[in-house]
Amino acid sequence: MAFSGFYESAAWGESEPEAQDIVKDAIRKEQILQEITAAQDDLRALLTRVHSVQGDVDKLTSENATLQVYIDNLTMQMAKRK
Repeated sequence: MAFSGFYESAAWGESEPEAQDIVKDAIRKEQILQEITAAQDDLRALLTRVHSVQGDVDKLTSENATLQVYIDNLTMQMAKRK
């Protein structure tokens, strides 16, 4: 047998959360979610930039290897002439 309102009410000594607190919490959570979303967008932009720079580095590394082969060939040709 349950007493009327016993299970629905807050525990003794606890106060019911005020509507204002709930609104403040909701606003705070929304701000945090917006900050997280902005941070994720920033990370995506950084990742895109990292991939772009990595592509540039790979291209330059390949070009450097080609130049090194060219320099080596020129050096060998000059050595043969002497």
